[in-house]
Amino acid sequence: MNVDPDAPRFRVRPPANWINDPNGPFRWRDRYHLFYQHNPDAPVHTNVHWGHVSSPDLAHWEHHPIALTPTPGGPDEAGCWSGCVVDDNGVPTAVYTGIDHHHTGVGTICLARSVVPDDETLTDWKPLPTPVVSGPPDGLDVVMFRDPFVFRAAGRRWALVGAGHADGTPSVLLYDCDDLADWRFAGVLLDGNDPVATDVFGDKAVGWECPQLYATAGGTWVLVVSLWDGDPMSTGYLTGRLDPDGDGGLRFAARGGGQLDHGRDFYAPAVLQEEERALMWGWSWESRDQGAIDRAGWAGTLTAPRVVGVHPDGALSVVPAPELQLLRAPEPFVTAPDQRTPLPRSYDLTVTARTRTTVGLLRSADGTGLTVVLDPDEGRVTVDRGAGGPAPVVVRAPARQVRVLVDGSLVEVFVDDRATVTERVYRRDGEVPELTVSGPGATVIGWEQVPPTHG
Repeated sequence: MNVDPDAPRFRVRPPANWINDPNGPFRWRDRYHLFYQHNPDAPVHTNVHWGHVSSPDLAHWEHHPIALTPTPGGPDEAGCWSGCVVDDNGVPTAVYTGIDHHHTGVGTICLARSVVPDDETLTDWKPLPTPVVSGPPDGLDVVMFRDPFVFRAAGRRWALVGAGHADGTPSVLLYDCDDLADWRFAGVLLDGNDPVATDVFGDKAVGWECPQLYATAGGTWVLVVSLWDGDPMSTGYLTGRLDPDGDGGLRFAARGGGQLDHGRDFYAPAVLQEEERALMWGWSWESRDQGAIDRAGWAGTLTAPRVVGVHPDGALSVVPAPELQLLRAPEPFVTAPDQRTPLPRSYDLTVTARTRTTVGLLRSADGTGLTVVLDPDEGRVTVDRGAGGPAPVVVRAPARQVRVLVDGSLVEVFVDDRATVTERVYRRDGEVPELTVSGPGATVIGWEQVPPTHG
């Protein structure tokens, strides 16, 4: 068992070394598959492969051999960067960014196919030697080009590619790829000059990475992008429609949007569109220095899977996947708010507030630590790391309920069912994981997270 108290035990991450973006969430033969950016040799971002896990239930994950490895002399010789996985006429196919040694941020779009589609573990993959898209389209002065995402709309298969232009404008490019071997550029789906995008995201991003798209049951489309200003910044979403553009392409008509996650340690989410729901995973990076990372021997984790949608008022809907209840211990460790309760290393906690309620999660000698404050009267939730920590995170919301998932250093706060705050919290000297809940009429229930008893 991993004794590192900061290491998540129930979230997807490799046993050691580097992980970043989740890639290619995919359902195949009653199993969920999830891939991720992975350096198998060191806890630093270089030499990127695709790691691979699968699960029958989103709770119990099995590690598989590395799925994609850079090909010496090939289009992905310097890294198999982010992308997706699709069913191409019965053959699971990875669509990913190939990076060579001269890339400067501009990749190619590559394919790799499952060697044995009948194998539900999808262990073996074979990359095609030639990219299906050798670079960005002419005439747009694109200086960032990566992260293909394939989806279906209007009876066809399309792909989004994240882009940035030389003048600093971010965009999402659209390709018609009904035949995965034959891609046609179909225009700019949306760019940073769109007034709704500017209003929601601001104007600091020079590229939109990892574009993802999902449809809600009500017919609203949600476009998710990761905001890049030379380094990863944050994530945002836009709601709207997909409209025909008259030239055989599509355009995104944005109506509204917001911040996808309000924490500091969430980026590059990937979406799996299912018939009844859309699932999302994000990457949570380390917020400690490289020396601490080197000593630990690992860097990064994926978040818990989230079910994402849109509320009738246009706000994001986001809750933990219900399958995470499979990780709950048979009995809760806390059911009443009027006591100090030791907290386990990994837990699933729900607090409901009637008035201003303070939830303490880490207690330090000076009385500060990690707190979550619900204020229904003011309509806000505050996540505060205490003295010496970063600035508190404040989320505008009804503030009636929070669900807190903690797994080692990964803290995910679900605010009502409208917002999330993902933070990495490393215990400081003298801090004790202890639960206190103070607020008239507050209720609390919490379970330790334990290994699933099946699988």
